[in-house]
Amino acid sequence: MAVPDRGLEYVGLEEINGPLIYVDAVRDVGYGEVVEIKDAQGNPRVGTVLEVSHRRAIVQVLEGTSGLAGSNTRVRFLGRPLTLPVSDQMLGRVFDGLGRPVDGGPPPLVGDPRDINGEPINPFSRTYPRDFIQTGISAIDGMNTLVRGQKLPIFSGSGMPHDRIAAQITRQARLLGEDVHFVIVFAAMGVKHDVAQFFTRSFEESGVLQNVALFLSLANAPSIERLLTPRAALTLAEHLAFDCGLHVLAIITDMTNYCESLREIGTARGEIPARKGYPGYLYSDLASLYERAGRVQGSDGSITQVPILTMPSDDISHPVPDLTGYITEGQIVLERDLFQRGIYPPIAGLPSLSRLMKDGIGAGRTREDHAPLASQLFAAYSHVKQVRGLAAVIGEEELSELDKRYMELGQAFERRYLNQGEYENRSIEQTLDLGWEVLSILPRNELYRINDDLLDKHYAHEAEAEVVERHEADDEPGDQES
Repeated sequence: MAVPDRGLEYVGLEEINGPLIYVDAVRDVGYGEVVEIKDAQGNPRVGTVLEVSHRRAIVQVLEGTSGLAGSNTRVRFLGRPLTLPVSDQMLGRVFDGLGRPVDGGPPPLVGDPRDINGEPINPFSRTYPRDFIQTGISAIDGMNTLVRGQKLPIFSGSGMPHDRIAAQITRQARLLGEDVHFVIVFAAMGVKHDVAQFFTRSFEESGVLQNVALFLSLANAPSIERLLTPRAALTLAEHLAFDCGLHVLAIITDMTNYCESLREIGTARGEIPARKGYPGYLYSDLASLYERAGRVQGSDGSITQVPILTMPSDDISHPVPDLTGYITEGQIVLERDLFQRGIYPPIAGLPSLSRLMKDGIGAGRTREDHAPLASQLFAAYSHVKQVRGLAAVIGEEELSELDKRYMELGQAFERRYLNQGEYENRSIEQTLDLGWEVLSILPRNELYRINDDLLDKHYAHEAEAEVVERHEADDEPGDQES
């Protein structure tokens, strides 16, 4: 993390409160300005200005305030925002939350420092996302498609395998129809040491580490560092995408830890809390991160963003997932019931949604049957949920023959379509063909969202004949008399 040239020095602090220091009688100081703090021994620390009012500046210290004294601490306001020197040489390296190497290697060769807060993208210059990204995960590719330039978060819960899913997406993501693979910018905030080791080891073993830049802010790092980690990572992502013309997949975990740090800093500043104690500007703060994804006219590169957040008590109405859903273009929701039944990945069939899916699939992109197939799978699985509720009341043996077929479809959908190996990389053709196999459990007249031409081409007729034979056997006179 680069520190600009020095400016005017102040001696002594008015107050120290947690990670914040208060400096009195300041002048010509701006919000977001970099601050250099020296303790009595002359050891430097870096901070940023959070607030300026009545000639008093509130500064958040990135390394924490332990060891600082109010009388002999020296402070310099440097007149520039916090910056990060970036280059493509940062790929294949591991950094801390502030962009400093922690992998034992030398500092990478870097270019000009960039403001970590980024620059707003003119909406008029944005290019609409349309290109399909194959993740190799059927539940995503088939029903909640990820599109290049999209921001599609994963809503998870404590103890569920969102880390494994993120690592799998990182290993397998590719653009369909182009001999181009993604470079990955991976930011982890407030993670434990074993989780950081899991990501590093996973990328090393799969051979993709040379295309990954990892920013790891561990759980024992100062909480204020978590607020800067995603900004530092996205600054590198913008350089790789818009300066180098690369396709970047930015994975950020865990946004809930980020928001907890935002709430902690807001409390220390004495801000009036909003929902569940979070600051009132939580929406705009999250938007300042999520809106750094996309494509820009005049650049061949792109940033596709997959934020990951854990929902406290699996509550999707919690402020963090709730506001995230308003800003992003859909969500991938992990379901605890599927997880407890040993299904991986436990991606919920109904709450999950990709709002840009319709623009990235179909003839010329994936396959002409993709959209109606996904729509029919959603509709059929929705009816499965209703039938399961009915079976819980009257018993499965009392269900009609058709409802029993839906129960069978539900089992096949979860065990064969959703469920797959952690290192299983399915092509979109395999995913779609598997979807047809599952739907063929139902009679043809139940597939009302698919036109006859596609049914003639893909529907498994032998499955329909088997169902007809079962219906005829049920209707035999001997059975009726008995």
